[in-house]
Amino acid sequence: MEATATAPASSSAPATPRILEREPLVLNHRSYSWITNRICGIVENKQPGLWWALFIPSVILAGVMVFCFTYLIAAGVGVWGQKQPVAWAWDITNFVFWIGIGHAGTLISAILFLTRQKWRTSVNRAAEAMTIFAVMCAGVYPMFHVGRVWMVWFLAPIPNANAIWQNFKSPLLWDVFAVSTYFSVSVVFWYIGLVPDLATLRDRCKPGLKKLLYGMFALGWRGANRHWSHYETAYMLLAALSTPLVLSVHSVVSFDFATSVVPGWHTTIFPPYFVAGAIFGGFAMVLTLMIPCRKIYGLQDLITPKHIDNMAKIILLTGTIVGYAYCMELFMAYYSASPYEGAAFKLRTLDGPSVWYYYAMFFCNVISPQLFWFRWARHNMWTVMAVSMCVNAGMWYERYVIIVTTLEVHMTPGAWRTFHATWVDNWTFIGTFGFFMMNFLLFLRFLPVIAIGEVKGVLPESNPHHDPHGEKGVQEEDLMGYPDRHVPKAANA
Repeated sequence: MEATATAPASSSAPATPRILEREPLVLNHRSYSWITNRICGIVENKQPGLWWALFIPSVILAGVMVFCFTYLIAAGVGVWGQKQPVAWAWDITNFVFWIGIGHAGTLISAILFLTRQKWRTSVNRAAEAMTIFAVMCAGVYPMFHVGRVWMVWFLAPIPNANAIWQNFKSPLLWDVFAVSTYFSVSVVFWYIGLVPDLATLRDRCKPGLKKLLYGMFALGWRGANRHWSHYETAYMLLAALSTPLVLSVHSVVSFDFATSVVPGWHTTIFPPYFVAGAIFGGFAMVLTLMIPCRKIYGLQDLITPKHIDNMAKIILLTGTIVGYAYCMELFMAYYSASPYEGAAFKLRTLDGPSVWYYYAMFFCNVISPQLFWFRWARHNMWTVMAVSMCVNAGMWYERYVIIVTTLEVHMTPGAWRTFHATWVDNWTFIGTFGFFMMNFLLFLRFLPVIAIGEVKGVLPESNPHHDPHGEKGVQEEDLMGYPDRHVPKAANA
């Protein structure tokens, strides 16, 4: 008797595999018009009281910076604390610090754009503005460190009456070319990205001076297909041009030290070490600025925990690279068997006059970011803010350790001298923070802090295959808490 297999009377259909959805980059199913109203509302409406509470002290501190530089011109560079053998001190420390902060903007805008990372869209505009203002703060230090600031134009390779030509073998001159190129390209890149949003502000303005200025800088933008095609081509080319600058600028800055024969500086790890450190400090400053902006202006649906989580992960990655570089510096000093390198790092880490700077640097830059291994730390705004502030301080300590503590015990023991900052050093540095914040607050007041068009591009509705009937949307008109402001329906498109 043959055994026959009978199929079950009722067979269930195969289960559809569950597709893991990505976390949305704009929360609460916000509409195009809501995004336009919320971002433009920051510019169009009165600023909150906290903006004025930050802006007025920033203007005062910027004025203090101007006074300190004026006093320096009148009295000479000796009003700063550096004397032999510490010829470079807070001036070059602060120069490298501000240049490093300026790296995150171009990284977010250029490299993440080329790698198609859509989460960049909510933070790239503010990061680009931060880059420009940080490079401006950095540029004033070497300019005034020359001593006779009215002669600084001699750095440009142009003919002059004295037949003096620059030393093109000097990494200090490489700095001039690298930083000026980086600044120029960053300004153009930032401005090109602004053009569509300036046109949006132009169309929403009442006739007057603001409408005239926004219209002038919008370059006749009408949102035509031809305009978008040219815009995307230009943006792509500038992103490709900016990408090598991110890697080259801080590498060239590191050559100021690495091409010398000073113990503690003469090492090949400096270029990648400086680049990683610059990205590390730059992302920390982006978080330091954007977390308060997110809270003050109600941008929680646009700058989501996903954005902050990603930036915290980059801080963790680059902080680990920086920690590896610190350990490699110590290893190379030991493995090289050079008595001078060994002595330099022994004085830096064990019994030198400024040992505590080294351990403050190590704690802030290596230990504190390790909290970001934990998801709860990356999603707690107070923790993220605290770690970011630690990193900001730690990156300044790093530049101080590299420059000042190395020169304090340089070569001849009879000439060793501990550096002490003067009041001009202190207030000039504090004043640059005021100048930086003043510019950033003015940027918030007059320009869109978030790229409106780019954020709309990450919405599901921007996908031509999107099914509007399957999407639960919240289409309310929220005019950023200003019910008295009326926006015509035509302007919300």
